[in-house]
Amino acid sequence: MKAVYINGIGSVSIQYQDIFDFNLGSISDLSDVNYAKHPSYKEMIPAAMIRRMAQGVKMGIYASQTALNDAEIEFPDAIITGTGMGCLQDSEKFLRAIIENEEEFLTPTSFIQSTHNTVGSQIALRLGCKGYNFTYVNGANSFENALLDAKLQIENDEENNILVGGIDEISDYTLSLLKKIEVVKKETSEIDFKNPTSVGVPFGEGANFLALSSEKKSNSYAEICDVFVQNKIDLTDLKPTVLSFLEANAIDLNAIDVLVLGRNADVNFNEYYSEIEQMFEDKSQVYYKHLSAEFDTASAFGVLVAAKVLNKQQIPNEILWNNVQIAQTNYVLCYNQYRGKDHSLVLLKRC
Repeated sequence: MKAVYINGIGSVSIQYQDIFDFNLGSISDLSDVNYAKHPSYKEMIPAAMIRRMAQGVKMGIYASQTALNDAEIEFPDAIITGTGMGCLQDSEKFLRAIIENEEEFLTPTSFIQSTHNTVGSQIALRLGCKGYNFTYVNGANSFENALLDAKLQIENDEENNILVGGIDEISDYTLSLLKKIEVVKKETSEIDFKNPTSVGVPFGEGANFLALSSEKKSNSYAEICDVFVQNKIDLTDLKPTVLSFLEANAIDLNAIDVLVLGRNADVNFNEYYSEIEQMFEDKSQVYYKHLSAEFDTASAFGVLVAAKVLNKQQIPNEILWNNVQIAQTNYVLCYNQYRGKDHSLVLLKRC
């Protein structure tokens, strides 16, 4: 089987664009709802098209092109995306028009742009990429399923260069529903990642892409060793699951140098992270959702952070969870879950 390398990364997040240069001196403070800091899109997208595009599409095009530029690839062989909620803003716009117009005089634009695969298809249309194009919609495992698909295709020599990403956007009506059921923190709730005391998460949005390849370059970020997803895991089964995953990859627990955890300041489901934290107490531990906030594909941001840690061999204090600094990082393990479900493990290796 061929190895799978990360050769390019691209992101649009709630932080400014140099966040992956680890220039963390001006991190934006989190609130209950956190909107993306949009870059200038006009250099990539014609002005006439920008005004018709959903936020998720614009973020996806920018992040994907940045990843391709970083990898020095003009056309990928395939495009695989993941999204938990799809293009929500256009979905709400179309459904609102159905109600307000009593199911008459509907224009198709919002419906066409509301489908979950809109971002992947718009990226392909812009690039002229006619290869494999697939979108996974699997809640908080959407990105990981896309990543697993890409990994298997490269390993089995079906494709050589694949663009993989996760995209999710905030929409007003869905946000109001998430607030009512306390998925999102109240405006008055304290956001404390170290010692969470309130329910809900600081909610966000973003697009994060990787350019994967079977070719190792001098500037490759990392090698993707394995990806694991499982919808439900009892807390008591978490440690055996992690050990089984490492054993399947012929990796001893002591070989892991850095643990990247998707802690999201929700007191109700923090125990999963605490459980796995105990397994790696003498290792460097990293958290990142104080930079990205929480959404279905926020774990893609975490994989980008992990790749950057391996590439730079550096962990800034702003993302270091404990006080353990490892001199050399060879293996990084990423763990994420959302509301006790959609567990994932991603193992990366220095290259």
